[in-house]
Amino acid sequence: MFALSLTAELEGVTNLRPDDTQESPFWYTFKVQCTSCRETHPKPVSVSRFENNEMSGSRGEANFVWKCKNCKRESSASIITAPTPYEQSEPAKPRKILQFDCRGLEFTEFIPEGEWLVDGAESGSKFTTVDLSEGEWFDYDEKAGEEVSIKELKWEINRS
Repeated sequence: MFALSLTAELEGVTNLRPDDTQESPFWYTFKVQCTSCRETHPKPVSVSRFENNEMSGSRGEANFVWKCKNCKRESSASIITAPTPYEQSEPAKPRKILQFDCRGLEFTEFIPEGEWLVDGAESGSKFTTVDLSEGEWFDYDEKAGEEVSIKELKWEINRS
C-alpha cells in the first residue's frame, strides 16, 4: 500500500482536492518504474480511479495495467480511496491525500496536472479550475476581499 502525501502553504483557502467525480474523473499523473528490472517508463502515465482495465490471464482488474517494455512483466496499480482534501494548517504539515496499491510497479513521482478545487477559508468561496502544474497558484477572493494562494507544494509517495 502506498500513499501520495502533500505539504503546501495555503493562504486564505482550505480543502484543496482534485476535481474527481464519476461524471468528471481526475487523471492522476505519475512517473512509473518496474520493480523487477528498475526500468523507468519514458513518459508519465495517467490513472483514473473510475477506469478499470483487465489484467491478462483473468487475474481481475486494476485502474492501471502496464507491461514493462524491458522485462515484459505485467504490473498493476489501483487507487484504493477517494482523495482526501488537504486542509489549511499552520505550519504546513504533510497529509495523505490518496492511497493506492501497486503490484510490480512503483510510482516514483506525482505530476499535479488537471483541475483542482479549493474553498475560501473564511468566505466559503468556491474556486474551481485551480492549476497547480506551475507549483503555485494565486487568485483573489471577492467575498473576503483578499488575495489567496497555494505555495510551496511538496508531493511525496511513501509506503503507508
